[in-house]
Amino acid sequence: MASDEPKAKKPKLSEDEKTESPSKKAAAELSSNSLFGMGNPLLDICAVVDKDFLDKYSLKPNDQILAEDKHKALFDELVKKFKVEYHAGGATQNSIKIAQWMIQEPHKVGTFFGCIGKDKFGEILQQKAAEAHVDAHYYEQDQEPTGTCAACITGDNRSLVANLAAANCYKKEKHLDLEENWELVEKAKVYYIAGFFLTVSLESILKVAKHASEKNKLFCMNLSAPFICQFFKDNLMQVMPYIDVLFGNESEAAAFAKEQDFETKDIKEIAKKAQALTKVNTKRQRIVVFTQGKDETIMAHSDKIETFPVLKIDPKDIVDTNGAGDAFVGGFLSGLVQEKPLDQCVRAAHYSANVIIRRAGCTFPEKPDFK
Repeated sequence: MASDEPKAKKPKLSEDEKTESPSKKAAAELSSNSLFGMGNPLLDICAVVDKDFLDKYSLKPNDQILAEDKHKALFDELVKKFKVEYHAGGATQNSIKIAQWMIQEPHKVGTFFGCIGKDKFGEILQQKAAEAHVDAHYYEQDQEPTGTCAACITGDNRSLVANLAAANCYKKEKHLDLEENWELVEKAKVYYIAGFFLTVSLESILKVAKHASEKNKLFCMNLSAPFICQFFKDNLMQVMPYIDVLFGNESEAAAFAKEQDFETKDIKEIAKKAQALTKVNTKRQRIVVFTQGKDETIMAHSDKIETFPVLKIDPKDIVDTNGAGDAFVGGFLSGLVQEKPLDQCVRAAHYSANVIIRRAGCTFPEKPDFK
């Protein structure tokens, strides 16, 4: 696939980053904590459900929402009525894990911050992060239990209902501001935070985003869900001037365009307009990457729009599309942190997503087969 893809420019690093490490062509030359993620650590409760179940809880087949009171019984019913699988989840955490998996060595290139409860689910998340060789530093509290996300699967659609619980308790002053934690932030050169975290701690996001901007490092964010673009747009637009790489899928792009009065439904035009929004660090032009499921991926960078076909897959090989977007971002980040050209980042992203949708949950084989 790479041979006929147009070559895209390499993201430039600042001078101090260049002197810090003359060559990081190979993953083995990466240092630990080069990639930083912060978000909502959740335990995914996945099950194949029926339409009646979706209708009962007013769920769309393909959506992401935050749990409300009317969804309280959903989690218990899901476990009682259907065959469930538990997977360590949360969008940002998934992406950092996938990036680490793609990189392989050294371990702990990826750092992750988030809030969990002092409970069994929290222990599972810690164990799974360690198994994935991610350097997870959780803020642990006992006011709320570890967050969960019901992934209700019908065919190749998934409807996600997140009960943030502990994830919603992340506190900048209790965790991010601590000297030993902030040192890990400073060690990174690429940052990624999913839009979902905008509902939790805007001040934490802004502190990290401003640091990245001031040091000319790469700050990446995801639109994550239509509801983020609609109901948290003020928070999103406070962070937008610091975003170097913006990710989203076609439904999120459409919701974003509508809320921003872009007056177009053309995804390439939306990418261009998102790219042109105000930016603080003018040394880097924003890159916008929109996925469209099985259709081509759109990337706005420099002054052009490029399209990249996704890897073909037989529909009968698709097991679970739940982690596809997270895996795409993880693959892309693995390329960014190794300073690969942008077309190689997209190729890694497509590969990761293609692997993950063949498996239940955001899980992966022991090693990637990616050249």
